[in-house]
Amino acid sequence: MRIPLRAGPLLADLFRKRLPGQVVIQITDRCNASCPQCGMRASEKFSRSKLPLEHVKRILDSAAEKGVQVVSFTGGEPFLFPDELIEMIRYAGEAGIRCIRTGTNGFFLRGGSGEKGRSRIARIAESLAATRLRNLWISLDSAVPSVHERMRGLPGVVEGIEWALPIFHSYGIYPAVNLGINRHIGGESAADACRSPLETLEQERAFSEFFKEAFRRYYRFAIDLGFTMVNACYPMSVDVDRSANDLNAVYAATSADDVVRFTRKEKALLFEALMEVIPEFRHKIRIFSPRVSLLALHREYSHDESRAAYPCRGGVDFFFVDSRDGNTYPCGYRGCENMGRFWDLDRGGSAAEASCTLCDWECFRDPSELAGPLLQGASNPRSLWKKARCDQEYFRVWTQDLKYYRACDFFDGRKPPNSHRLARFNRPASIYR
Repeated sequence: MRIPLRAGPLLADLFRKRLPGQVVIQITDRCNASCPQCGMRASEKFSRSKLPLEHVKRILDSAAEKGVQVVSFTGGEPFLFPDELIEMIRYAGEAGIRCIRTGTNGFFLRGGSGEKGRSRIARIAESLAATRLRNLWISLDSAVPSVHERMRGLPGVVEGIEWALPIFHSYGIYPAVNLGINRHIGGESAADACRSPLETLEQERAFSEFFKEAFRRYYRFAIDLGFTMVNACYPMSVDVDRSANDLNAVYAATSADDVVRFTRKEKALLFEALMEVIPEFRHKIRIFSPRVSLLALHREYSHDESRAAYPCRGGVDFFFVDSRDGNTYPCGYRGCENMGRFWDLDRGGSAAEASCTLCDWECFRDPSELAGPLLQGASNPRSLWKKARCDQEYFRVWTQDLKYYRACDFFDGRKPPNSHRLARFNRPASIYR
């Protein structure tokens, strides 16, 4: 998910060397799914928590006062508490927050083919449509329904999603499918092909081709189900090559399971594969993932230190609120940096310098990368001009991303896709290289 680039607030903030604020509020760490890629899965034994509604409302009041433009309600599974969640969304909208988002594993969509199921989904869709919710995402981990349902422990959920999408669309809500990148995207039986050590160029090519085809298969499946938008969450295990002391996740949406653990070399190839596949589908479905961010991550994991990524704005403009203690952190993965209550934060003074690139949390890394050149241009136009001359590939990809985001109405999930605008991106993949 991404920040909307609204001209007025964005320009005003740029000249203050900051971005419109974003807050991810984890309202609960309770979940009813069994995802191997997540430490909040139902089988994990720990004391579960939920933020009180009044606590969340106080955060939202403070967020609106601080000029925050984006709020995401996450879990666990937020829809375990639908009435409170909808009240939070309603309250955020009335407070003046422009971009409000939430998501689900889709458990309540099961049984949607029956009359009672359709009626239940319609009631939820109608309630959400009455709020200022901008984006709703639904998780889908594999292009093979049985694999996804086995990973999640939610039999029948894929059929439920297919039945539910037209209902949501009828209420003016266009959910995004959310892929948590893992080794089973293309199915379990083929996944063993991507587990061999990458010791030769041939093995690297095989790994890359495996994931290119897996991403293609996934995009086709999402389109066939009826989705009009798609996002990708990058693998959120702490790198197997990185010291465990570098990060201390407070947000438990991470795992040591092999299904999401990748070496640095594997990540470099993963990000490159996704970057190359995206142009093939940009005219068919709205794809959140900015290629410029994938390019930067590919370079980072390829040890290309000469062209560093823009640092993450976590702790500067973007913040995470944990459900266990209700406190604020720079992101979900810098758990040693407790910033206290959100309403006590001072966002009105001079902006701190962003410097972190430790994790790959796309919620913060992607908008930081997209806005990096804008911030640099506002503070030091000469340095941006030099960078643009020295790294023409980066700025070509970045410019294409901005044009695409505009064609997608900055991924407004309350609008259907504009097929005429998207058709302009039906180009050979070679044009994007």
